[in-house]
Amino acid sequence: MKYLISMSYDGSKFYGFQRLKNKDTIQKRLEDALSIIAKKDIKIKGAGRTDKGVHAYDAKVTFDLDINIKEYNLKRALNSLIAPYIYIKDIKTVNNNFHPRFNCVKKEYIYKINIGEYNPLYTDYYYQPNYKLDINKMEECAKIFIGVHNFKNFTSGVRPNYECIIYDIDFHINESILEIKFTGKSFYRYMVRNLVGAMLDVANNKASLEEIKKSLDKPEIKRQFKTAIPNGLYLNKIEYEEETC
Repeated sequence: MKYLISMSYDGSKFYGFQRLKNKDTIQKRLEDALSIIAKKDIKIKGAGRTDKGVHAYDAKVTFDLDINIKEYNLKRALNSLIAPYIYIKDIKTVNNNFHPRFNCVKKEYIYKINIGEYNPLYTDYYYQPNYKLDINKMEECAKIFIGVHNFKNFTSGVRPNYECIIYDIDFHINESILEIKFTGKSFYRYMVRNLVGAMLDVANNKASLEEIKKSLDKPEIKRQFKTAIPNGLYLNKIEYEEETC
């Protein structure tokens, strides 16, 4: 039986999602817990990999189990083994052809910035700039990223293809917290953090809107912008078409 789980986690307590030798990661915690329940080694497949320090409200993972256990009891057993910094919110069965990454139709990330007074308790959960942000400039910069572009200058590592689509970038201020929500089909490694970093460079007069446009229009010309810290980044939502599940 193949299962799809939805989970949230505090990324500040782990060395990222992917299993690493001698490091505590999300994948390691889940696979170890599932292996205890199944009494044999279980491997998982994730919808994506978050880096060290990045949080999640709705990460998705699949795995196969051949034991007879109700979904509710599996959820309880898993949560008892992986608490307190990971929480399984939902478990459901899916068809055997379902893939958590390839069947994804939409992803949302939120980047959180404390634009108020510095708060040491926010260190692991928000970016806290030591200068006043020009949010209007950031919004102008964000408009440039919407649509289909080659994001080579905003992606870490080498890929066969750097093109993807961003549907929307929305700004929302709740008291002293600025939330920037990115909605797209897929996002590459460090991409959201690099997009936020470019906005911060524009807001801090370290880059112009014209430079941002050129970095998309001529990706073969290497350009380097700020990479925002991982602490403020949250995987917010992953959506699938119902018929694929």
